[in-house]
Amino acid sequence: MKQGYARGRFLGAMLVAVIMCDPLCNALAQDWAKERLNNSPRHGEWVDLKSGERTIKAFVVYPERKEKTPVVLVVHEIFGLSDWIRGVCDQLAESGVIAIAPDLLSGQTYSDVDGARKAISALKPEQIKADLDAAADYASKIPASNGTLAVCGFCWGGGVTFAYATENPKLKAAYSFYGLAGVTLAGLMGQYRGIQPPPDEASKVANISCPVYGFYGENDERVNATIPKAEELMKVAGKKYEPVIYKGAGHGFMREGEMPNANEANKKARDDAWARWKKLLKQL
Repeated sequence: MKQGYARGRFLGAMLVAVIMCDPLCNALAQDWAKERLNNSPRHGEWVDLKSGERTIKAFVVYPERKEKTPVVLVVHEIFGLSDWIRGVCDQLAESGVIAIAPDLLSGQTYSDVDGARKAISALKPEQIKADLDAAADYASKIPASNGTLAVCGFCWGGGVTFAYATENPKLKAAYSFYGLAGVTLAGLMGQYRGIQPPPDEASKVANISCPVYGFYGENDERVNATIPKAEELMKVAGKKYEPVIYKGAGHGFMREGEMPNANEANKKARDDAWARWKKLLKQL
């Protein structure tokens, strides 16, 4: 019995170590994010949205303001609509805007990182667009909204953000956090399935009607390698694209930098990115 107990304690300690050290596990182990959200004085609520024949869930948070305010559409990571993403919505509301995050995996079940990834990778571009359009339509009808709409996204959602800017001419700004740059929804989902987009796939940036602001970590070459081509395409199309690369930060630094055990580079990148983002939000 003692040996079994000792072995159990050892395995338990190993599990804790993995959760603390593995960024992927950190994406789902978010008690720290839930605690901050639970302590927020702002009003957050779940709403049902009609998207074609589907009904999807979305999380909405309102700022404490007397004036009507812009709405920011929040696209979650490849891990789904997590507590941290809901916390981002709350922090956006704290910065003075309404935030709405649609659950693009509504109706699906998954219990771990791989399950979420597989579910995300199986999404069809037209369904993603329809769900985002449903959230945008809901946002336009919120009585507290002033009619201004922007979009942001993280990781996979950062790529979706850039791509959705090619689809929705009503957007006033797009904030892409460490997502693949300069691709359409079809091209993005093709890459997640291991299919390279056709050479002209990214040329649809000509449809973008709003500035795109990029936030990238220095130690994230997989994503950063897509920036130069996006810069070229946006410049040729006469569009505004402002990428900033944060020194020493890795992929996912907005989430990783908020964690209690964050390293200094990710924490600084997260703080600097928020400072920049808040200034941009005031321009809406």
